[in-house]
Amino acid sequence: MARLRLIRRLLLRFGQIGRRRRTLVAEAVLCLLAARLALLFVPFPRLARRLGRFVPPDQAQGLGTASTAQAAQAATDIGWAVTRAARYMPFKAVCLPQAMAAQAMLRRRGVASVMHFGAARGAEKPLDAHAWLDAAGVEVTGYPVAESFAEIACFV
Repeated sequence: MARLRLIRRLLLRFGQIGRRRRTLVAEAVLCLLAARLALLFVPFPRLARRLGRFVPPDQAQGLGTASTAQAAQAATDIGWAVTRAARYMPFKAVCLPQAMAAQAMLRRRGVASVMHFGAARGAEKPLDAHAWLDAAGVEVTGYPVAESFAEIACFV
């Protein structure tokens, strides 16, 4: 019974946001699902070719940051929609699916982005990994990034 109340409350809240944001959240849900399926069924080397052009981290500074007010607003809105949709997915939509979904949504709108990959020694696991996305000077997904993560790759 509590689960039904939760679903009802979420649907009511979803109906209260504007039509434009509802559309963005629905698109984010679909993109998160597509990203999750791609991560499950597509080998990463093949998937990496779809993420963009590989760039060493030291050469990624300034790429994807050309900002217009419209691109910055799109990046902000997409970041909001992806992080909200990720909370309610029936699977764990962690940093990489979020970054992939946001990148696809930005690409569809013609906004350049930079996807960063980092790694750090973990307390529970030997290695922790993290992905985050920047676009138009906006921190889209995966922020804040812990200082312990060393950036090891970027896709533009």
